[in-house]
Amino acid sequence: MKQHAFLACHPSVNLLYFVLVLTFSMFFLHPLCLTVSLFSALWCAAELNGGAALRRTARYLAPTALLAAVVNPAFTHEGATILSYLPSGNPLTLESVAYGIAAAAMLSAVVLWFSCWNTVMTSDKLMYLFGRLAPALSLLLSMTLRFVPRFQAKFREVTAARRGMGLYAEKGCLQRLKSAVTVFSVMVTWSLEHAVETAEGMKSRGYGLPGRTAFSPFRWSRRDGLLVLWLALCGGYIALGWRLGGIRWRYYPTLRGALTPYSMSLALAYLLLCLTPVLLQGKEARTWRSIASKD
Repeated sequence: MKQHAFLACHPSVNLLYFVLVLTFSMFFLHPLCLTVSLFSALWCAAELNGGAALRRTARYLAPTALLAAVVNPAFTHEGATILSYLPSGNPLTLESVAYGIAAAAMLSAVVLWFSCWNTVMTSDKLMYLFGRLAPALSLLLSMTLRFVPRFQAKFREVTAARRGMGLYAEKGCLQRLKSAVTVFSVMVTWSLEHAVETAEGMKSRGYGLPGRTAFSPFRWSRRDGLLVLWLALCGGYIALGWRLGGIRWRYYPTLRGALTPYSMSLALAYLLLCLTPVLLQGKEARTWRSIASKD
């Protein structure tokens, strides 16, 4: 499968993109911004991670988002517009329901953006970006991000090996629990040994020492410069619009906020910013089709 165009960008471009979209997704509660963020996160996650990975994420994300949407009106009774009364006698308000939906949308969008982050911001990119500034922190981040997928893969490997040797019980609750505990004990030992080996290996290579040089496959290109300019213009316009109140929104005591042509322009800029990987991939695909048609 051909690599996604956004994955081939310089790590600093990837980092700037995710800093912008994650920051805006966590702080903008305007309904337009929440809609744009969630829609874009779904699209980018489908392109970067694949449909199967997106479905796996949705299986646990959907119940969590639904719980967040239900919990707020159940425990928060602020708001001027009373829709009904709960069995406890507390009012169910339109504002609390709207805020619960907004919180669920924000949570879903942020989780999806972080799933894209895990795909794009690999350990090599993090080491490249922060290896010189904070060697210990970058190594810790790299090991942490790689830990979960490697732990899962090793867990399946150990389980399959013990099952093949006939040492993994398939029946009986107590026997299966003992087998799982044994595998988990093996995994803890492996994790500790792997962490020590990684630290010793990096130390033996002189990692973090002053003046140490390192090979890097990342090269800055003209496209990266244009992308940084694009992200800076979109991000600056959106931040300025937020500062001027173009996308302000409140949920209590009544629903009120900006919904003007200027707000629509900010939402459009936000959409274009969030869909940068999709637009970049589309441009790359058109370029390849144009080259292929000339052959």
